[in-house]
Amino acid sequence: MKQAPQKIWKVITASSVGTMIEWYDFYIFGMLAKTISIQFFPEGNPTAALLSTLAVFAAGFIVRPFGALFFGRLGDLIGRKYTFLLTLVLMGGSTFLIGFVPGYKTIGMAAPALVLILRLIQGLALGGEYGGAATYVAEHAPENKRGLYTSWIQTTATLGLFVALTVILLVKLNMSDIDFNAEWGGWRYPFWISILLVLISIYIRLKMKESPLFIKLKEEKKTSLNPLKESFSNKNNFKMVLLALFGAVMGQGVIWYTGQFYAQNFLETKCNIEFEQSRTILLWAIAFATPFFIFFGWLSDKIGRKWIMLLGMLLGILTFRPIFGTFLKNSSTQNLVIIAENPVLQTTSFLFPDSITTTKTKVVFNNGMGAVQLKSDTTSSLDFVDSNIPQSRSAIIYTDKQLSNSMYWKFVGLVFLLIFYVTMAYGPIAAFLVELFPTKIRYTSMSLPYHIGNGVFGGMVPFIGLLLTTTFPSDPLVGLWYPIGIAALCFVIGLIYLQNKIDKNVND
Repeated sequence: MKQAPQKIWKVITASSVGTMIEWYDFYIFGMLAKTISIQFFPEGNPTAALLSTLAVFAAGFIVRPFGALFFGRLGDLIGRKYTFLLTLVLMGGSTFLIGFVPGYKTIGMAAPALVLILRLIQGLALGGEYGGAATYVAEHAPENKRGLYTSWIQTTATLGLFVALTVILLVKLNMSDIDFNAEWGGWRYPFWISILLVLISIYIRLKMKESPLFIKLKEEKKTSLNPLKESFSNKNNFKMVLLALFGAVMGQGVIWYTGQFYAQNFLETKCNIEFEQSRTILLWAIAFATPFFIFFGWLSDKIGRKWIMLLGMLLGILTFRPIFGTFLKNSSTQNLVIIAENPVLQTTSFLFPDSITTTKTKVVFNNGMGAVQLKSDTTSSLDFVDSNIPQSRSAIIYTDKQLSNSMYWKFVGLVFLLIFYVTMAYGPIAAFLVELFPTKIRYTSMSLPYHIGNGVFGGMVPFIGLLLTTTFPSDPLVGLWYPIGIAALCFVIGLIYLQNKIDKNVND
């Protein structure tokens, strides 16, 4: 069914804005994981607290397939519009309430328990959002532009992350670390702000009309009576569900979360890049890479979906370890040479004799690739040149590293490459999934493999990555073997079994 261009762009805008806001709500938790771990879990073991926080974060991903089943069934029974309007209300409400949960010091274990419950509601809601938005846009789009139009939905996850990072950074820049990280500090503001965005999106979505293809099915009384049964008990349809999961979405999911979430976490916790730089590196990379979602969606209309998606996976498989290894090498404090004429180590306090603490320590180094300014708030030992301070047996632990301008933009370029792979693997996937399944069970059928591939396999990347690096500390890159292995398996299956042809019979 051909739509007027103006109407199609209204459909795309309404769907994309709402979906972007849902992703924003879902991702601010992950972006604030380090602060949340301090507020909602017992003190004493920061690594265990961060692992617990990432486990709660991952729980939201794990329940996404259940949301896909519940809301997918609802969407195929009552329609696309009202189903993903409901998911928006649930997502926005739970995000807003997370901002009001008291910390562990106030209510004890009830704090992480409440956050977990709200996080599970977020995951269920997101499980019903993506399939509805992608289906809704695809069912309005002309068949020769389906990849292009649905690629706008594909930008929403990355743009939601971009907005989350921007809001957090703006809040953080306007207050001290103490005020931001306090129990009722600035870290809660992004959760509260989300309610304004959700209300705007609800207003926009209330003005939307139902998908014309779904209306046609209802008029002809051809809607599914049991979408779950028709999706998964039908042998041919279930085969397509499995092929979508293991031949495309599983690999795309780990590429997405490695290129954006794992990269940001790695820069902050392994390279110890300071807060502002670690966030703005990702912001610039996202800004430069996002247009390629649209480009590869458009290109998939011309040459097919398969090879674009598989190439994105292959590039990640081959280059993840070299890229992340470069991050470590270029931010390392080993074998650095002081380049200042009269280097002065500026300190404001010391604690003697066994445990030595420094605050606001600052010195400029050169690691062969450009100046790197390093700030250290605490050290467990001392190795200073100052003759007034005794030499110790081990080296300084540097934190909050500030990259030089040239090194900063090198890091932006490397993260851009990671997100460029994401645009290849992710840009065409909505059109690919829509074209696999008939209209009457499309919402259910496409939502499940998408949310297993992204929510379970992809969403576990940060948690499993940290768990592996904690278990095998001798290899700081060991966490990358998980996404590399999953992407490699998916690449092989997709290479053998996926078809590159574009099914023009989506409007059945």
